[in-house]
Amino acid sequence: MKTVSHSQVHMTEMVLPSHTNALGSVFGGVIMSWIDIAGAIAAQRHSQKTVVTASIDDLHFVAPVYKGWIVNLKASVNFASRTSMEVGVRVDAENPISGETFHTATAYLTFVALDSHLKPTAIPKISPESADEKRRYEEAQKRREQRLQRKKLISKD
Repeated sequence: MKTVSHSQVHMTEMVLPSHTNALGSVFGGVIMSWIDIAGAIAAQRHSQKTVVTASIDDLHFVAPVYKGWIVNLKASVNFASRTSMEVGVRVDAENPISGETFHTATAYLTFVALDSHLKPTAIPKISPESADEKRRYEEAQKRREQRLQRKKLISKD
């Protein structure tokens, strides 16, 4: 078993002109890419294996982020099953001129750990410690059940 803090990721990016659209705000796909990278790092730290993104769900953009602003991402493994794990990523933006910070996005990603033959492989369980980590663990279990139900529906098509 591993603790949540063992694999947490804090990542910082600056929104450059190449990241922005005609409105001067960052493209959602850029934020999605940063979310995927932060999540993958947390998943690799937890599993100590190569990981692949299996799904991204519940990605919600809450507020825009503008050119020149700072983006802070925090990723944590919320739950680990036999070969897969859910990673929650919170994205906050910081206006470096005013010092204000804004919650801008949240996402839940599922990663699968792979062995040297690129087959799913066993990973350690999570040992949540704080009340917040325990709440996120329980919520992640519920989301996993919902994802598995959706997967069954999709595979019937």
